Amino acid sequence: MPAPLRQVVIIGYDQAELLDIACVSDTLDAANRLGAEPGYRVRLASVQGRPVRSASGLALVSQAAVEQVRGPLDTLVVAGGLGHAEAAGDPLLLQQVRRLAAGSRRVASVCTGASVLAAAGLLDGRRATTHWAYARGLAERHPKVAVDPRPLYVVDGEICTSAGVTSALDLTLALVEDDHGPELARSVARWLVTYMQRPGNQAQVSPHVQDAPPAHRLLRQVVRHIAGQLDADLSTAALAARSGVSERHLSRLFLDELGEPPARYVRAARTEAAATLLTSTALPLTAIARRCGFRSTETLRQAFQARYGTTPSAHRAALGRARWAEGPGPSGTFASGRGTGGGAA
Repeated sequence: MPAPLRQVVIIGYDQAELLDIACVSDTLDAANRLGAEPGYRVRLASVQGRPVRSASGLALVSQAAVEQVRGPLDTLVVAGGLGHAEAAGDPLLLQQVRRLAAGSRRVASVCTGASVLAAAGLLDGRRATTHWAYARGLAERHPKVAVDPRPLYVVDGEICTSAGVTSALDLTLALVEDDHGPELARSVARWLVTYMQRPGNQAQVSPHVQDAPPAHRLLRQVVRHIAGQLDADLSTAALAARSGVSERHLSRLFLDELGEPPARYVRAARTEAAATLLTSTALPLTAIARRCGFRSTETLRQAFQARYGTTPSAHRAALGRARWAEGPGPSGTFASGRGTGGGAA
């Protein structure tokens, strides 16, 4: 007799993100087709069973009114989307989220769905993540939540939160691996033609690449110099002397516009550059450390561990080693709002 299906409910609402829902539902469906035992039964629920009108304009038929869903559930998932603020302010929805969460083995949110979990009080005292663009607002509205804008997803006990949109795919693959082991998770990833599962501690974005350039002309010049000369002397004193200003003035510019002092910015830029080289080249760790301005591989390892919560070798193993298997081919807690940011290191 087959084992009972794992009951999964995804909660949607007006202006939910379609990918937030589909990444979860289609990943679990792929797991079913590839032999998950027990498999998953996935339903989309909404308040009063109303259609879920996505932010893109497409509408999904809800399969259940959230008020009528009965547990116990294996997994409760709250989708994110442009309508997350209204959803987080809906007392009926929050009441039902709390009720269903109490009878669920685990609870997850995708992207700004963390706003709903936080409003329901489910993230108090926990570490959580959300889309990087909404992390500061979430932290300000819910000071009891340790909002970390850096990782793709965070697992804190029985509650999981993920970053923006397609990070739901990474989180769901991690849930499949937890339920059925790494072999099935890898098979699902191959079927979906995606990464063989990015680790949760991978940064959402590289802020030194993605952020708009600083408004102050002098600071823009300093930032460009840092990016192009990572192996140079980038001490605050050297940068200030090169720019013709005092160290105090330069530090104030960094804090006002970038939210961190020069030394921390430089360390982050060097660590991110090292992360890129680890996954895009076959260079040995010693060469990467030298190119990125670290005094030694040990200094690089310490910076990498502090920024990403993993080691350079583990990062390369997770994301880069497959690219080089047959030779080179082509190619903490919320504070300032900036990203986190061979050998045994």
